[in-house]
Amino acid sequence: MHDNLIILAGGASSRMKKEVVLNNLTEEEIAQANERSKGLIGVGPNGRPLLDYLLLNAKKAGYKNIIIIIGEQGELFKEFYGNQDKNNDFHGLNISFAVQYIPEGRVKPFGTADALFQAVAQYPEMNTQSYSACNSDNLYSTAALLALRETNSPNAFIGYDRDALDFPSERISRFAIAKLDENNHLLDILEKPTADDLEKYKDSEGKLRVSMNAFKFDGAMLYPYLKNCPVNPERDEKELPTVLLNTIKDNPNTALGIPFSEHVPDLTAKEDIAEVKEYLKKYYPELNWES
Repeated sequence: MHDNLIILAGGASSRMKKEVVLNNLTEEEIAQANERSKGLIGVGPNGRPLLDYLLLNAKKAGYKNIIIIIGEQGELFKEFYGNQDKNNDFHGLNISFAVQYIPEGRVKPFGTADALFQAVAQYPEMNTQSYSACNSDNLYSTAALLALRETNSPNAFIGYDRDALDFPSERISRFAIAKLDENNHLLDILEKPTADDLEKYKDSEGKLRVSMNAFKFDGAMLYPYLKNCPVNPERDEKELPTVLLNTIKDNPNTALGIPFSEHVPDLTAKEDIAEVKEYLKKYYPELNWES
């Protein structure tokens, strides 16, 4: 089992920064939402960020080496998790930082595949090892993170049961859905499914599976596809689902969709902040790093 986890935290957070009128947020929370990376927004007691809870679950799942991909203005991460570029000790986790630089001529970062490519360029040892990768603004369970460590498949992702996600139906309808074969190997990912598509994409359990960007990768196998990832013409970004699909075209049956049925708290927009706070209050009454 591998013990490397790469956390993507260098995005622009543009949806979080949109102006909305909400009466359930403090001025401080609104300011943080406008200024901080999403994973650093203080949703826990004493203003601790969501990323604390993801790191706690990662530690419980057995991860030891954490690389957090931050933006060029990401110095605040170091105030929370260690002021060195590499090998900070945070509650027994070894935390290092990679920087996602914005290419010349662009205003925003170049997407999740570019983030991971820049990270493995800065930590080339990842290209000879297996590692997991996930978002910083989702709270994946210990069980899901452990499943990524335990799978024997070279590449994998957590295939969440769409019906178990506790989001508004309009939001869920925008999620990409995965097509799996009878052995749960990935065949395709459909970005914007229509109602007609849904029946064709159900898995062997009759479930629709969505990815919430929780992956396991074989570093050596993935690298050339990461390096040569094409730009999504609609969003003008390089994206990890594209990398995974290109990998399995040449290497069939090497990406497993691991079925999971649970909610994944998500900090995408200001509207999510109060809900995530309530979730943490209910399920994480305290952050216990020793258990």
